[in-house]
Amino acid sequence: MANHVSKASMANRHGAASSNVGSGQLYVDGDQRVDSQAEIRERERYKEGQTGSHMANDSSSSTHVLFKDDRSIANRLAREEQRARKGEQDQPVDREAELSKKDPTLPAKNHGNKPSKGAQIDAELKAEDEQRLREKRGK
Repeated sequence: MANHVSKASMANRHGAASSNVGSGQLYVDGDQRVDSQAEIRERERYKEGQTGSHMANDSSSSTHVLFKDDRSIANRLAREEQRARKGEQDQPVDREAELSKKDPTLPAKNHGNKPSKGAQIDAELKAEDEQRLREKRGK
């Protein structure tokens, strides 16, 4: 005897319901649900940020901190004015950087190394530029 399944009974069986593996509860898609519009709007509002979610030291959260920020800005400006009066610079002068501006191959030569190909090309370009400037001044 062959198992014969009618078309009517096949119409009621579809997809996971016709599987012989596991119980039917495994195939129930109860966890897949459509969110309501209210939940979707709430999610979008969450992206905007929550009230009171900023840290206490955030400059936008309280006026007390704003005054503190104003003081720190004023202190920075005063310090920069003092540095300008003294002639100090923010960065110390790097001797090798100054040498490389004059001749890109000098720092390597001073350390007993062969200059890199890039430094050699930079030196050639600088020499060509200086020659062109001399020619233009001579005209």
